[in-house]
Parts: sequence; structure tokens; C-alpha cells
Amino acid sequence: MVFTKRLRDGVRRGEITCSVRIWTRPHVKVGSRYPMEEGQIEVDSIEPIGFPDITPQLARESGFLGVLDLLKVAKHGRGNNIYLIRFHYVPPRARRPAKEQPNSPRARRSSSRTSSASRTRP
Repeated sequence: MVFTKRLRDGVRRGEITCSVRIWTRPHVKVGSRYPMEEGQIEVDSIEPIGFPDITPQLARESGFLGVLDLLKVAKHGRGNNIYLIRFHYVPPRARRPAKEQPNSPRARRSSSRTSSASRTRP
């Protein structure tokens, strides 16, 4: 899922958790994850809705000032089907430290300690 730049901070902070899209068919699947900058969007639900369901409150929940503001962005292509997509942002995982190389100074120090310790055993 792609979000306009002005909505991305709100999505990352968890303030925006739904989106209205006007498509010919759904372009996302429940449970799937889609990249958004450094994290991902995970889709929780997709529900077909009608124009009367697009209320000022839903527009604000989606990060827009009002219904007209939402509708300017929601239409993608020639679609006429309206979908309410609920999602949550999944932040990037903390990177794991790189594995030590066998010949690194740290690995050599570690192996020399264990070898000398094993030599002193009775």
C-alpha cells in the first residue's frame, strides 16, 4: 500500500490505522505485509463500503481534513468499488550484530582463553 507523504508520519505513529481506497478490485490481502519506507504495513481487514459510509469522522481517522480531501486521494485508476482497509504499522526490526569471523581479533582472543583454560585442567 502506498500512502501520500503527508500521511506517513501518522501511520508510523499509529495515529492512522485505516484507509479508504476506490479500486476495481482489492489490491491487498488480509494478513499480508507491504513495505512502507523502513517498516511495513500489515493489513488487518478489508471491507467493501458505499459512499454514504465515508463520513467526516472516517475521513479524519484516515488522516484527511474531510470527505472531499479523502476522495481526491482515494481514487486509484478507473475503479468504482470502495474499500475500507484497516491496518497497523510494523516497525523495522533491530538489526542483529554481524556474526564474528573466525579470524577476527575478538574471535582469536576468545578461542585463546578457552584453549589456555583447557590446558590447565588436571
